[in-house]
Amino acid sequence: MWAGNAWRAALFGVPRGCRAQSALAQLRGIVEGELEGIRGAGTWKSERVITSRQGPHIHVDGVSGGPGTVIFPGPSLPHLSCCIHLLSFTSGILNFCANNYLGLSSHPKVIQAGLQALEEFGAGLSSVRFICGTQSIHKNLEAKIAHFHQREDAILYPSCFDANAGLFEALLTPEDAVLSDELNHASIIDGIRLCKAHKYRYRHLDMGDLEAKLQEAQKHRLRLVATDGAFSMDGDIAPLQEICRLASRYGALVFVDECHATGFLGPTGRGTDELLGVMDQVTIINSTLGKALGGASGGYTTGPEPLVSLLRQRARPYLFSNSLPPAVVGCASKALDLLMESNTIVQSMAAKTQRFRSKMEAAGFTISGASHPICPVMLGDARLASRMADDMLKR
Repeated sequence: MWAGNAWRAALFGVPRGCRAQSALAQLRGIVEGELEGIRGAGTWKSERVITSRQGPHIHVDGVSGGPGTVIFPGPSLPHLSCCIHLLSFTSGILNFCANNYLGLSSHPKVIQAGLQALEEFGAGLSSVRFICGTQSIHKNLEAKIAHFHQREDAILYPSCFDANAGLFEALLTPEDAVLSDELNHASIIDGIRLCKAHKYRYRHLDMGDLEAKLQEAQKHRLRLVATDGAFSMDGDIAPLQEICRLASRYGALVFVDECHATGFLGPTGRGTDELLGVMDQVTIINSTLGKALGGASGGYTTGPEPLVSLLRQRARPYLFSNSLPPAVVGCASKALDLLMESNTIVQSMAAKTQRFRSKMEAAGFTISGASHPICPVMLGDARLASRMADDMLKR
């Protein structure tokens, strides 16, 4: 009793401001220790400031560049990853690490479409979609996305991270099961964590393990196989033909995240399901407007109309986030128009990818993945990757 009274006296005898300062000092100590650990591991992520438009040829604050200077990702990855165009060497910086796969982020027609939407529909809606945040351009873009993917309907989100956060929780219940590739993107993993379904994780691209997990999951109401179409770290492609075959055998649905495929994989850029001939077997597609399709922001889900209607009623990122800004909608819509008018730009991307891969391998580098514009130059060490990236900027 005496000890308890003494403790309370000591605690409440300290001025409130001092206790707050003590808590803040404790927080600083914890956070600084975490930051030091990141630096010590060689995985500190610095932000290089671009002073020009996004594109294959850019200007970076504090970096004068010069003939042949190339910018790759920093030390956050144990490899260097090349994602976009090959150009002749000029002054400034050659950018090989954006997700601007088709170069549409600064395409004149895309920019003009954004300006027109800004002028006609304003800077933003200041509202979520279901209150007063849906304009005609939002509905038109959703219809265009569904048509592009040959699906029934589509729903827009602020990002594909939000699309993945909204899907699984709204669709799956404790009666259901989700089966996820162990190397799926963080947004898929986080989205699955939010739902109450039974969770199975199968080994990366291992169809034998997926089949075993599907057999185990037969006791559940719905079974949803979730995979990236193209995995962003190494550029490898999910074996969708085999996944769909197993899904059909065991009565499962198939979900594919196409962020690193939409716009440039497949004969007309529809994605990995088109590339592998299973467009009619994949149930749900999530993808982004923030990479090949203009590169601004935004994501979406496309699939069966009843599912999309359910997401409009239950998907929390959709219900509680502001609508996409009109300029972003206008840019993405024009990017889709350019893709659907001609597949020339898609074919050009494939040719450049093959050229880069073959030339780098001929020069003695190890390139991971297979025929994807993500061309990881494998160095095997995060610190080495960091030093190499910095040295290339200095030259």
